Amino acid sequence: MPFIPHTDEDIRSMLATIGVPDIEALFDEIPAALRTTDFDAVPPGLNEIEVTRLLRGRAAQNHAAICFAGGGAYQHHIPAPIWEITSRGEYYSAYTPYQAEASQGTLQVIYEYQSMVAALTGMEVSNASIYDGASALGEAVLMAVRLSRRGKSPRVLVPATVHPAYRKVVATLVQNQGISLEEIPYDIASGAIDLEALESIKEDFAALVIPQPNYFGCLEEVDALTNWAHKQGGLVIGVVNPTSLALLKPPGEWGEVGADIVCGEGQPLGIPLASGGPYFGFMACKQAHVRQMPGRIVGRTVDLENKPGYTLTLQAREQHIRRSKATSNICTNQGLMVTAATLYMGLLGPQGLAQVAAACHANTMALVKRLTAIPGVEQVFEKPFFHEAVLRFPVQASTVLSTLGQHGILAGVRLDRTYPELGDTLLVCATELRTEEEIELYTRELAAALPA
Repeated sequence: MPFIPHTDEDIRSMLATIGVPDIEALFDEIPAALRTTDFDAVPPGLNEIEVTRLLRGRAAQNHAAICFAGGGAYQHHIPAPIWEITSRGEYYSAYTPYQAEASQGTLQVIYEYQSMVAALTGMEVSNASIYDGASALGEAVLMAVRLSRRGKSPRVLVPATVHPAYRKVVATLVQNQGISLEEIPYDIASGAIDLEALESIKEDFAALVIPQPNYFGCLEEVDALTNWAHKQGGLVIGVVNPTSLALLKPPGEWGEVGADIVCGEGQPLGIPLASGGPYFGFMACKQAHVRQMPGRIVGRTVDLENKPGYTLTLQAREQHIRRSKATSNICTNQGLMVTAATLYMGLLGPQGLAQVAAACHANTMALVKRLTAIPGVEQVFEKPFFHEAVLRFPVQASTVLSTLGQHGILAGVRLDRTYPELGDTLLVCATELRTEEEIELYTRELAAALPA
């Protein structure tokens, strides 16, 4: 094993000291039935030259395309200073800040991030982020059930308008914990939660999940939904797009008393699209619920000289202290992504974020208007939308994607696989990066691809 400084003599001395005959004996707790020496499916190792050649060949397969796809991952403009600063060594290689005296810079960045997320969501407390938006919703569901244990059913209402991948991740996280997930249908005309179906529910539940905007881009009736859930004695979990919060009412102001827990995907805040990652999830809640919030929280205080200082706080619930009794197995956060997001929010500020959100909405409106002017193309839902919308085509959605893909256009996200009842539909999106010329190109190529 190269780069490991232990010599054969070191290893023999170590084994003799602990009374073990060989390295294999260190793994004798693993049952023989679980061991394997058959690695035929693993390709042979490559040397540095071969690895470099392989990776360069794969990188060459990437082609720039005009992106009109969204569905939870968005191509936004990222100002040059964001990753110029984030990539500095003191941020890029910083590890978990357990030792406050040596980690003040990292801790302050996280504290500023928490403050910005709390302000953006209208909530009182934010944690230091989670792995991604899907796992953040999973943790929010677990948190809501913990908060509702007394006399409450471990049942959570999850609308079909929540991102399909999020719903799968949540189901995976809670399937062995006695938690029941009940899917709430959407109204086929509006693309929003079916209020009649919701009001027909009489059984006890711990929480209602409300996406805003939902996976279709449609805006939900958040005030009515929040008030209904609270009236039934349940908690409200908001799943939000952070860009939309620059224009839409924050979850902390939904209904009469606001949402209880808020989460979502932070990728729109300065994180580039890169073949499926990286991402980070954000989470915030009311102060009353903070002791059930997973992950870590950074607090601000003063030292004996009255100078400001930062430290991890409320750590007793973390796995590295409580082990099996921990609130969650989330012990870390996507620190590098959080650093970029903090710089992004700080650089743009409230006005800049609002301008980005407004530009995204205006471009999507323009795209929908141009495409639906083509015979046979129609907007599926009548509900107001933000950032993205669902369109139906007179040919298979897969055909639209492949045909426009040949012209360097990512035409949208297929919905027929996850929502077969919608037929040949695409979820289309136009961020602030899309130009009038690109929207016109999409329109022209789509019109040419459809039957006359």
